[in-house]
Amino acid sequence: MARTLPKAELDERVAVLKRFRELLARQRDKFQAYLELLDRQKSDIERDDVDALVAHVELEQGIVAELYSVQKVIDPLEDMYRVAYAGAEPEGITELKGTLDTLKEEVAARNAENRSLLRQRMDMLRHKIMSISNPYTKKKSVYADQPEPTALDIKG
Repeated sequence: MARTLPKAELDERVAVLKRFRELLARQRDKFQAYLELLDRQKSDIERDDVDALVAHVELEQGIVAELYSVQKVIDPLEDMYRVAYAGAEPEGITELKGTLDTLKEEVAARNAENRSLLRQRMDMLRHKIMSISNPYTKKKSVYADQPEPTALDIKG
């Protein structure tokens, strides 16, 4: 026997569902933007473009902060959603969650790949720095090879 819901409860469920779907879509868009940023970051690492890499790292921090703030809102809303729709799964939510999980895994994989590539570049630079020899390491001064003057011209 199906029970009919009062209009207020039905409106509340619809509002929760809309907001939940909206936040999941927003989070999906943020993850897609993050993936694009990771792609640009990878090309900057390969080109040794330090300035662009620094800018991308700053953008990355902003995106990650936004993702965390959206997730903070999604968690309690998801609990409300589960209570409101116990047993019945409205259309679209399952697909959004699946897409989000896929994007999260892809972000983690690309991030690990970029970290590995950056680590390799840093090791290569350390090796280059260590292999550079300083010609002045054994001398007291850069002028040490110059003979000392023996006469002084005071007439000018």
